[in-house]
Amino acid sequence: MKVLKLTTLTGMLLLLLAACVTINIYFPAAQAEQAAERIVEDILGKQAPKEDKGAWLERRKFEMFAGKVLNLLVPQAQAAQPDFNVNTPQIRQLQAAMKQRNQRLKAYYSSGGVGFTRDALIAVHDSSAIPLKERAKAERLIADENSDRNALYGAIAAANGHPEWAPDIRSTFARTWVQEAEKGWWYQDSSGNWKQR
Repeated sequence: MKVLKLTTLTGMLLLLLAACVTINIYFPAAQAEQAAERIVEDILGKQAPKEDKGAWLERRKFEMFAGKVLNLLVPQAQAAQPDFNVNTPQIRQLQAAMKQRNQRLKAYYSSGGVGFTRDALIAVHDSSAIPLKERAKAERLIADENSDRNALYGAIAAANGHPEWAPDIRSTFARTWVQEAEKGWWYQDSSGNWKQR
């Protein structure tokens, strides 16, 4: 009797373990980098190169065909794929506010008064490069910009259903701000030291 119960219990446990499937969704760094690049270029007022529409259509057809073949060969796990091309009202609003504010911040970036921090924010780099009568205004701009940047990184993570990705998104944006900065602008390296682009 005990052997039967033990066998039944062991069988049920094995069946339960076999039924458990864990799907790990890892942070899609490549998609995040592409999205960060588009957003930062838009905010900084850089024009992304226009792509030949015919080449885009041909590439799109190939991608669809390759995707169908891959789906036939490898069964697909039913997990939501992150979409870093999100276009939520909150993200659009934050991006628009940052783009408009960038016009006022640009002079401070160029003078060296303000720079990009290693945590994807901005800070005063050299207060003497900001005229005394403008320092309060610059501090307000920095505070508003940092508030919007923090909200943007959180909104992208939340829109993708993974709030835990916020630190990875922030790191991605930190690199992208520096890559897209104009020559002569200041930024912090990973150790927190200021460098000029």
